Amino acid sequence: MSRRVSWEGVFPAVTTQFHDDLSLDIDATAKVMDGLIRDGVSGLIVCGSVGENTSLERKEKVAIMETAKSVAAGRVPVLCGIAEFTTAFAVETAKEAARVGIDGVMVMPALVYSSKPHETAAHFRAVASATDLPVMLYNNPPIYKNDVTPDILVTLADVETVVCFKDSSGDTRRFIDTRNMVGDRFVLFAGLDDVIVESIAMGAVGWVSGMSNAFPREGETLFRLAKAGRFAEAMPIYEWFMPLLHLDARPDLVQCIKLCEHIMGRGTALTRPPRLALLPQEKAEVEAMMAKALKSRPRLPDVGLKAA
Repeated sequence: MSRRVSWEGVFPAVTTQFHDDLSLDIDATAKVMDGLIRDGVSGLIVCGSVGENTSLERKEKVAIMETAKSVAAGRVPVLCGIAEFTTAFAVETAKEAARVGIDGVMVMPALVYSSKPHETAAHFRAVASATDLPVMLYNNPPIYKNDVTPDILVTLADVETVVCFKDSSGDTRRFIDTRNMVGDRFVLFAGLDDVIVESIAMGAVGWVSGMSNAFPREGETLFRLAKAGRFAEAMPIYEWFMPLLHLDARPDLVQCIKLCEHIMGRGTALTRPPRLALLPQEKAEVEAMMAKALKSRPRLPDVGLKAA
């Protein structure tokens, strides 16, 4: 038994904006959120990896949640990432999210500690059991070192609040393995930009996207075309987008995404240490990639997006 949620489409992992002194710029963060919604995305994920969750204080995370709820105003679902060192801290954050009244939480494995499979499952179970909010479980083994395999998901099928699984492993076979094991028990989301079309073909109904922060209309259009099986129209967009989508798989993905977002006039490139600005050569490479993309920006087919 589980809850049903209507999460589908592109949910950008929203960037967190900072002032020049690296204090939280909540007004600029709100502007980023509103711009994404106006450009047609289907939901928002705040305080995720791209949102620099682990560089934020608890009060800042709460302020971002409150702002997201206010900005979205029911137009799209809003989820908040939970990335904490201990299960107890993660439970506290989940309770804050429930108090704020956002639509769900995206829970990462306990950070720093490389857990055994049964410990990973126990962490998720404890957090999900402590909240009435719908929970998206997040797997990103290249970054967080803990692999949430389909076998682990099976052991969590009885937790009512666990409704969704986001996979950033890049192994799209896992969507099929999960479905073979537990049917349609979990809503499946892709979490790695450069395998999005493949993920949709394997059953993903949503995409937590990094590069859609810079190109929200292209991201949502690509997703809807692939979901509708309109691959002849989707592939030229995917091929145009792919060099930028690869940036989502780099260790410095946040810096790359924020730079692209800045070039598009949607935010600043500032990140909090330990994330430092891209080195000059790296920055020039990303800028050249963006310049090429903007020169060849595709005309988008109609997929029912509202006007920008």
